[in-house]
Amino acid sequence: MPSADPSTSPVSDPARHLLRHALATLAYRGGKALRGAPDSFSAFTCGGGCRSAGEILAHIGDLLDWGLSMADGRRQWHDSKPQSWSDDVNRFHAALAAFDSYLASDKPLQAPIEKLFQGPLADALTHVGQIAVLRRLAGSPVKAENYFAADISAGRVGPDQVAPKREF
Repeated sequence: MPSADPSTSPVSDPARHLLRHALATLAYRGGKALRGAPDSFSAFTCGGGCRSAGEILAHIGDLLDWGLSMADGRRQWHDSKPQSWSDDVNRFHAALAAFDSYLASDKPLQAPIEKLFQGPLADALTHVGQIAVLRRLAGSPVKAENYFAADISAGRVGPDQVAPKREF
């Protein structure tokens, strides 16, 4: 779908920039929840009928791949099985980078930005919260943080994030 304002290029479209910032937020918050967890955490679950941490992380990767495929018009869904924790963490950041790179380009979006946010991106944010809860239940809690003060910038979607400004 073209930008809402035809006089705005895709690269400078404020809505597209906001979606890129949301991806960077997912990278920051997700990276924090994933960082420092041992490979064995992938198998951790909270009980019957719940996905394991690795299953949730694999699903997040699928959501990001799906979001990109919606944006570029391929519309493909894959149901991936968990790999090692470190491989799935790498996949998380690679999928973020691929999605962000498409959004940063001048290529047209084949899906409405609002749908990309409300579907794959919002779902991925929810699942990052689930992983953070599982970290606490597994005895490896992630420190709370004032995310309003965090240094999050569109385009910063890799594993190397700015250190937290205020954890508690």
